[in-house]
Amino acid sequence: MGVFFSKVISRLFGKKSARIVMVGLDAAGKTTILHKLAYNENIETVPTIGFTLQQVTQGKLQFDVWDIGGQEELRHLWKHYYRNSDALVFVVDSADTQVARKSEAKIALEGALQSEDLKGVPLLVLANKQDLTGAMKKEVIAEFLGLSLLQDRQWFVQECSAVTGKGLVDGLQWLSDAVQTNWTQNGQKK
Repeated sequence: MGVFFSKVISRLFGKKSARIVMVGLDAAGKTTILHKLAYNENIETVPTIGFTLQQVTQGKLQFDVWDIGGQEELRHLWKHYYRNSDALVFVVDSADTQVARKSEAKIALEGALQSEDLKGVPLLVLANKQDLTGAMKKEVIAEFLGLSLLQDRQWFVQECSAVTGKGLVDGLQWLSDAVQTNWTQNGQKK
């Protein structure tokens, strides 16, 4: 299935290359999403201590995944990985309904969106763990993240499951369209 995703990405982006940065709180599922897309593998992960960089190219789409674990004391490092990014993917654990964690996710996303390096780039929020009972729907996630207030960028929330792969291709399709629209509007070509 990794080949399948590679073909889908290649078809979506053609000969263009996009640099995508993916961040989120610890345990949101970034590493699991990455492994599902790259290798069609489900892996058991452990919390990231510090950060892990994994670069995966699927067709013409390059994912630079900075798995920083999301601990509050490490989030200030995220900004060092935003330069030259064409889009931001923010992963949310939609099964974690704790008010404190929702607030923490909102603050982390707001911090990322304030970066000059990410100014105006499309935002895809992956509402991961939809395969778990009680997972929040995309409307709830959009509301607590305050996405309706964003006026300087395209954004979309995609419900998905890193374990099953459901929703990941749909999210990438939206991301492909959004990145290409952003390039057209800003006179950019990759």
